[in-house]
Amino acid sequence: MAAKLKKGDKVVVLAGKDKGKEGEISSVSPKTGKAVVDGLNIAIRHTRQSQNSQGGRIPQAMPIDLSNLALVDSNGKPTRVGFRMEDGKKVRFAKTTGEVV
Repeated sequence: MAAKLKKGDKVVVLAGKDKGKEGEISSVSPKTGKAVVDGLNIAIRHTRQSQNSQGGRIPQAMPIDLSNLALVDSNGKPTRVGFRMEDGKKVRFAKTTGEVV
């Protein structure tokens, strides 16, 4: 099945502690149905010092379930994603505006 949300998409969070905040997807895991959004869902990870990195309390973006994310359309509003065929290619489009993503 084709992915509705992909790496690099601008999304808004629909539920959770970061509800209403926007960010860009840095990675998607289709197997678990989660995505990591830059600067959102931050948790403090305690890491041990190593030769190439300083240890301590490091903030890290944690995965968010794909059902809690919505694509941001050209108007800056959250939208659902649909698929249609254009020139023999399957493309994603925003349901609110009808524009190709």
